Amino acid sequence: MLTDTTAQSDKQLQLDISAHSRRCDMTDLLPSRRPTIKTALGELYQADCLDILPELPSGRFDTVFADPPFNLNKFYGNRSVDNHSEEDYLAWCQEWIAHCIRILAPGGAFFLYHLPRWNIQFGAFLNQLGMTFRHWIAIEQNGCLPIAGRLYPSHYSLIYYTKGKPSTFRRIRTPIQTCRHCNGEIKDYGGHRKMMNPNGVTLKDIWTDIPPVRHSKFKSNLRGANALSTRILDRVVEMTTLPGQLVLDPFGGSGTTYAVCESRGRHWFGIEIEDVQAIEDRLQGEIEPHICYDYIEDS
Repeated sequence: MLTDTTAQSDKQLQLDISAHSRRCDMTDLLPSRRPTIKTALGELYQADCLDILPELPSGRFDTVFADPPFNLNKFYGNRSVDNHSEEDYLAWCQEWIAHCIRILAPGGAFFLYHLPRWNIQFGAFLNQLGMTFRHWIAIEQNGCLPIAGRLYPSHYSLIYYTKGKPSTFRRIRTPIQTCRHCNGEIKDYGGHRKMMNPNGVTLKDIWTDIPPVRHSKFKSNLRGANALSTRILDRVVEMTTLPGQLVLDPFGGSGTTYAVCESRGRHWFGIEIEDVQAIEDRLQGEIEPHICYDYIEDS
């Protein structure tokens, strides 16, 4: 049974989608092909992203989020290879990145989730394409093993660029941190606690609250090699789009981006070269999201 608050939230979401529906017309994005999965808000195509991206019209997407294979020789399926020379891998990434930037609308946002060693090079490439650097977001992950002769690797990087001045940027606030034992607040913020916004702290560029995707209820057993917390996509989508706008993810994986777009009233366009059953399962609600406690301010 829906609570009054939930009902009001759902009603407001529908109003927001209606208000922005003219911003997104997906009927002519890919008229020559039929989607493998289609919902009221999105379309998924089972194909190589470099077969689909060149066919998409320029300047149509509000946000692009990409989480490509990391070239670590992982097995994702029989249709993809994750073991290239560094030169070939860099060239392949630059090709699909260039297409993503071409189809991005002016003011649109581009996010690339990767290892820091690669995102350094991809950031330089995005600079060459004339994109505007916004943030290097460090996402803390402590599941790696120590490497002899090096610092302990404990974060992935999420680089955030825009095509010129951002057309949408919404402030996100995270809850005031509390002790899990006594529930008391951990910080006094330099003695200025009473001056803090009651809705929380402005989101930082270091995210230490992203849970690992380990429990079976949060990931598909069909795509165990790569899984992102929905909390990452909650922030990406809410920060850079409004309800009714259009998000692209060219590496669908288990469908995290698409499920978040569905729950938050954004249109989405997806591509995945491997089997898409995990994506269908997630869209049907068989894979649970992580709870997100962020507060989104109106833009």
